[in-house]
Amino acid sequence: MGRKTYYFTSESVSEGHPDKVSDRISDEIVDLYFRKSVAAGMSPWDVRVAAETLTTTNKVVIAGETRGKDVSKEEIEAVARAAIKDIGYEQSGFHHAHADVDVLLHAQSVDIAAGVDEGTGTHKEEGAGDQGIMFGYASNEVEGALMPAPIYYSHKILERLAEVRHSGEKSGLEPDAKSQVSVRYEDGKPVGASAIVLSTQHADGLSPADISDIVKPYIHEVMPDGWITDETVFHINPTGNFVIGGPDGDAGLTGRKIIVDTYGGMAPHGGGAFSGKDPTKVDRSAAYASRYLAKNIVASGLVDWANIQLSYAIGVAEPTSIYVELDSKHAALAVELEKVLPKLMSLTPRGIRTHLNLNQAIYARTAAYGHFGRTPDADGGFSWEKTDLAEKIKASV
Repeated sequence: MGRKTYYFTSESVSEGHPDKVSDRISDEIVDLYFRKSVAAGMSPWDVRVAAETLTTTNKVVIAGETRGKDVSKEEIEAVARAAIKDIGYEQSGFHHAHADVDVLLHAQSVDIAAGVDEGTGTHKEEGAGDQGIMFGYASNEVEGALMPAPIYYSHKILERLAEVRHSGEKSGLEPDAKSQVSVRYEDGKPVGASAIVLSTQHADGLSPADISDIVKPYIHEVMPDGWITDETVFHINPTGNFVIGGPDGDAGLTGRKIIVDTYGGMAPHGGGAFSGKDPTKVDRSAAYASRYLAKNIVASGLVDWANIQLSYAIGVAEPTSIYVELDSKHAALAVELEKVLPKLMSLTPRGIRTHLNLNQAIYARTAAYGHFGRTPDADGGFSWEKTDLAEKIKASV
């Protein structure tokens, strides 16, 4: 954006939002198939999951396609109920013990499998699970996380409120919540919050003023020093009561919060959701790869921001295109990076899964508070957030 002063807004939703409950259940199923298949001696390379979840008043419907170790409907139902319990739903309209769970998963299409499996189909190397375009973005607005500030702090507000709810530090908060942060930019740099919106489900009997008193100290805690001023506008539970929430208040579906999952609208999105998909689906794995590359470009210190697009054809291993976008001063560098990056990391589905170690049960933890801007876990979770390629990129150009 070329303007000197402007405002940009992003939103987040909590783990108890109905769409995020659905995402969590779908990702728990991906993890379950990895755990069961590996425990049974199967190769994790052979796991295939595409699980979609619908949640509504005391009802969960799970549909989709799978391949791997036989997993019973009872086991799938059990991980769904455990996820609901972990989120914190023990309400009359949505309860982990009382909700009706329908499992409608079936075997993966042999036609799709033929295009993806190594040694089958027209191309003999393992191909992409579908056609599509994927984007990865990074900027130096938030040190370490290398994320756009509006979405990063929208997530952090809800993460903090979830922590105090789970720990019992504050009573009265319930699982469903939304946040929205409007950030003022000067000369392209975030400098303050012009408006903060927070709506959270709560125990019956609490007023908006009560909720404001509970949440405002935590909002101040997570926002950068000096960003909240007397001019910052707060809207806390602006509609008043928010007692009925979660899937009882609004139906949830897997994959409806893809902008929340990524960059809050600051960067393009290819349209494919992440949750419920094993990493042969490039909607997920190539989006992780493009974020990994974009973050390492920025971490190298070469540029302030980077945006990368990858595209794939179903059953074909190599991407059909690689596009690097930088600011106008670095157009020549962008062209050079398009040639360099595929030499530093294989961008085939197999190459991505190998480089980022994606063939394991690491996906349920990604279902809320963003897939990006997180801290890499010791067990391989959020491996795409590592910056271990930054020096190689810098040396190569």
